[in-house]
Amino acid sequence: MLHDVVVVGAGPVGSTLALSLSAGDVDVTVVDGRPVGHIARSDRSLALSHGARLILERTGVWNALSVVAGALTPIARIDISQAGGFGQTQLDAREHGLPALGYVVSYRALQTALDAALAGTRIEMRYGVTATAAAGTAAYAAVTLEGRDAEPVLARLAAVADGTGAAVGGVARQRHDYGQVAMIAKLWRDKPHGGIAYERFTPEGPIALLPEGDHLALIWTVSPQRAETFAAMSDDAFLASLARHFGPRVGGFTRVEDRRAFPLVLEFARQTVRRRCVVLGNAAQTLHPIAGQGFNLGLRDAYELAQTVHDVAPDAIGTRAMLDRYAASRRPDRRAGIAFTHGLVALFGTDRALLRWTRGLALTMLDALPPAKRAFTHAMMFGL
Repeated sequence: MLHDVVVVGAGPVGSTLALSLSAGDVDVTVVDGRPVGHIARSDRSLALSHGARLILERTGVWNALSVVAGALTPIARIDISQAGGFGQTQLDAREHGLPALGYVVSYRALQTALDAALAGTRIEMRYGVTATAAAGTAAYAAVTLEGRDAEPVLARLAAVADGTGAAVGGVARQRHDYGQVAMIAKLWRDKPHGGIAYERFTPEGPIALLPEGDHLALIWTVSPQRAETFAAMSDDAFLASLARHFGPRVGGFTRVEDRRAFPLVLEFARQTVRRRCVVLGNAAQTLHPIAGQGFNLGLRDAYELAQTVHDVAPDAIGTRAMLDRYAASRRPDRRAGIAFTHGLVALFGTDRALLRWTRGLALTMLDALPPAKRAFTHAMMFGL
């Protein structure tokens, strides 16, 4: 049987694509390696922009997610500063007439809501199978599977959102290792967070504190050596070190849990489309977590691909013309998102004295020039 679209990967990006496609008369099959009802990853925090909220609203997921206790925490304000130098700014949702600049969402809660939404559609879901190859011919794409019920899937288009894109051959990738590690943890303070997120640039690297439920989610960029040192510290010693680096702007840390670390790299596909195949989400680009752009960029990939599919006749799905149109529509946002994130790391990810002065000047000008602040905030919420 020839389907219109086969989506490889039912994570948040692949699920968003499938749900966006289901709004029209598109025959969609989704394949995913996890068993039915199983969330493959341990829980973690995701930063959703206001633009991502709009996408989830259009797919019908937002309302279901918003009624789950503790699933969403609004970010009302973002406080940006640097240690050992001048310059600071604040981004406030009220200045944009919005209820929040973004949200911190539980990965497990989001995935559970997406799975439930998919179960309520006519989409064919094939769990417990892994795509080993996705290749196209002039007429269709074939996705080779292994696992239970591993019959190959044929479709006009194969959309690969499995996090790696390795199944699609011939995709040239560029990789940059930042030589840094992200320390993540859950933190509690002696007072409520008030929906305020903090971005603090310190000699040890940028520190982000995101409001989540009754605590803060920590993302601290450090060297691999410092990550090992921090991992070996007692909870009290770690909190004391964090307080010293953050300074008086935020204090009163009382508890830390679930400290973990992962390496930071930039990796992106030079071309996101091949014959009858497309990669999106982390399969297309993996970004540094500074400014929280990567996941939101992936959701925009999914939504825009669905709109491109809806705009063509069924027999044009997956054609070179359709894929070129999609790639061209995503190119400005994708390139700008990669450059924006990488540029922030270059400017704010090191502690050279000259860059401290440049950072301070940039933050001061951002705070003093309302049009520049609005443009910066808009880019964080909706992309560039």
